[in-house]
Amino acid sequence: MAKNKDSRRAVTRGVLEMSKYDAFDGEWRKIGLASPARKALVDAKLYKVSDLRKISLDELSQLHGMGKSAIARLTALMDAKRIQFRPSN
Repeated sequence: MAKNKDSRRAVTRGVLEMSKYDAFDGEWRKIGLASPARKALVDAKLYKVSDLRKISLDELSQLHGMGKSAIARLTALMDAKRIQFRPSN
């Protein structure tokens, strides 16, 4: 496997190896997030919905791989569970 120098992520023929994320992204897979968004959350050490209160919405949107659809899905889920993002500075 080649290593991407910028991100230090395992890459095989241009395809990201997601098996190392399987132990951590279960909750994100259950809600149907795409692999780039799941990977961004796991890389940020955010493993479940309640972990999202540790970051602001601005910080979430800055994560590489986090798109509008994933953010909309996460914020709707957070609203349903009455969880809020950390306030922006």
